[in-house]
Amino acid sequence: MKNKYKILVHVLFWIYMLNQAFFPVYINRIDTKYLQDYIYLKDIFITTFFNIFVFYTVYFIIPNVLKFSRKWYVFPFIIVLAFVLSAIRLPLEIAYWKYLVKLPASELQFQYEWFWATLKYTVIISIYAMLIRFSIDWFDSQKYKDELIKERQAGEIALLRSQVNPHFLFNTLNNIYSLVYNKSDEAPEAVMKLSSIMRYMLYDSNTDFVAVNKEVEYLNSFIELQQLRITQKGFVEIKVFGSMENRTIAPMLLIPFVENAFKHGEKNHEPGIIIHLNLETEKLIFTVENYIKRNPTGTNEESGGFGLQNIKRRLGLLYPDKHELKINLTEEKYKIELTILN
Repeated sequence: MKNKYKILVHVLFWIYMLNQAFFPVYINRIDTKYLQDYIYLKDIFITTFFNIFVFYTVYFIIPNVLKFSRKWYVFPFIIVLAFVLSAIRLPLEIAYWKYLVKLPASELQFQYEWFWATLKYTVIISIYAMLIRFSIDWFDSQKYKDELIKERQAGEIALLRSQVNPHFLFNTLNNIYSLVYNKSDEAPEAVMKLSSIMRYMLYDSNTDFVAVNKEVEYLNSFIELQQLRITQKGFVEIKVFGSMENRTIAPMLLIPFVENAFKHGEKNHEPGIIIHLNLETEKLIFTVENYIKRNPTGTNEESGGFGLQNIKRRLGLLYPDKHELKINLTEEKYKIELTILN
């Protein structure tokens, strides 16, 4: 809790206490003799002064008491502290009335009822002090825990995102190597596409969220780079429905699905990969569908690809309770559908 809010809590508490002290005056339920010579006002002054003394003594001592290795010490300590504070408070109050207010000696004869009344007020103020201190400390501890959780999640997200980069670069460099090895005229263009992708990965994606249009540009660059080694020009169908204006998404969140489609997809279809991004008012729906490559045994290749668990973990951290990932696998096709709520 910020210091200004802590101060506000204390100010409101003492306003409440003063209001309670003046309440009998508000409802006209006080003997008029106490209003003479401002006796009642002087009583409120000295009572408030000692209440503040008791309150902040308990307020600052209690946290240190709670550090005792044996917690059962706390309760007897508080009882002893209440008696000590009452024993300090009572003679000082008597001195105030005797030497400053100058009440007659007949009205200042010691009575045990005074001590028990003082003890009662001391206990009540001590309870208020503990409640307020515990409440503020609890709020601070919860805030600290939340900050730790956010820091840990931010670290996990950065780690998960960093695990995508080497895998993607490894595949891309292999593709460019193949083009260079075959002395393809498309090799320079591939290098330029890789440069554009690297710029996005190193600079644009170093934030929690990016504009959707930047992520789509990144996907298009990746697809164009991949299609340099594919003969079918219409192998990939990518369509965006809805407006990308003022829409954001976590950077590099969609690329693993597209990368897996290229890696595991069957190349003898047109289109072989279908990518749709539907930007509705309250949600984003991203689908990737590809034909499945068959291995030599005649069975379908596992199409989950690299990092599916990492993708799920990252989604859980970035969009808790605000996303749904569906995976549909048939004999011929593999399809993912990712829904993210705004």
